[in-house]
Amino acid sequence: MDICKIPENASKCSGSTMECFMVLSTQAQKISIATLCCLFGTLCVFENSLVLYLIFSSPRTRKKPSYIFISSLALADILASIIFVCSFVNFHVFNGTGFSKEAFLLQLGGVNTSFSASLSSLLLTALDRYVSISRPSEYKLLMTRRRAWIALGVLWATCAAEASLPLLGWNCCTLDSSCSELFPFVDDNYLSGWVCLTLLLLGCIVYAYAHVLWRARQHVAYMEQHQAQAGKQNTRMRMDVRLAKTLVMVLAVLVLCWSPVLVLMIYSVFSRLSDRLRKVFAFCSTLCLLNSMVNPIIYALRSKELNSSLRRVFSHFRRQLKGPEESPEAESTHRSSVVETVCEDAHVT
Repeated sequence: MDICKIPENASKCSGSTMECFMVLSTQAQKISIATLCCLFGTLCVFENSLVLYLIFSSPRTRKKPSYIFISSLALADILASIIFVCSFVNFHVFNGTGFSKEAFLLQLGGVNTSFSASLSSLLLTALDRYVSISRPSEYKLLMTRRRAWIALGVLWATCAAEASLPLLGWNCCTLDSSCSELFPFVDDNYLSGWVCLTLLLLGCIVYAYAHVLWRARQHVAYMEQHQAQAGKQNTRMRMDVRLAKTLVMVLAVLVLCWSPVLVLMIYSVFSRLSDRLRKVFAFCSTLCLLNSMVNPIIYALRSKELNSSLRRVFSHFRRQLKGPEESPEAESTHRSSVVETVCEDAHVT
């Protein structure tokens, strides 16, 4: 049985409407949501901040379009985690309703902008890999730093504009239209459009990676047949194949984490949701945080450049803890580690 029915058009924009979306009815549910949000959110902010530091502290990585797009993804995940956790926990756990319709739509717009930018950054990264593996000889001419930053500027501006539409008037209160059963004040048509846009982005990413993997298999076959002619070109191919596999792992996690939320959004447009399904949606929303938390782990495990930078950071941190009285043996070990790292980087390049 539904605890609270969504009001009809005559009263759908009243203060009682907000309470109808607070579907967590027990203390255990609220504690579970708060624990998941705080855990995933804290780890997500820490990990993505570390990724940003590793990228921009290295002259090599911060100049590469691939890592520029990855840094945009990390920034979007940080913003999404902070805004989502604060607004989600305040609404569902503390039942905060002491803000206006405009304030709620502003918070929702921030979450929408961040998650849309995260998904769009993955699309740009997929296109970057597509160009790199499809036209390797022209990659540096086609994918420059200037074009990468312009693309990111357009991306973030578009996401912000799309997310601000409900605040600017495309909401069920202003239009006197049907409201979403998942988000207060959100028009059903706007939600349908956002879901369609998200599915389109996912489709483009899947298509790009399908082509990347197809070309990657061709490269692997080529390297096996021309092992004697290896050299620098084959090293570059191995790097492209490795990065393509990494980003496919990111895509797989993205689809698994976002599919439940998108399915429930689509279902809510065509059918009335029970209170149980709205509770399921609340818990599935935390999977978006899980996606943002897993992405940096995949980079750290799969990217040799970021892995090398991370080892240098840990080595520097250990030296700082030991202080100036570090033993000669430890200093010798550290120097050997640095030499090995430099040699590995030289081998990769």
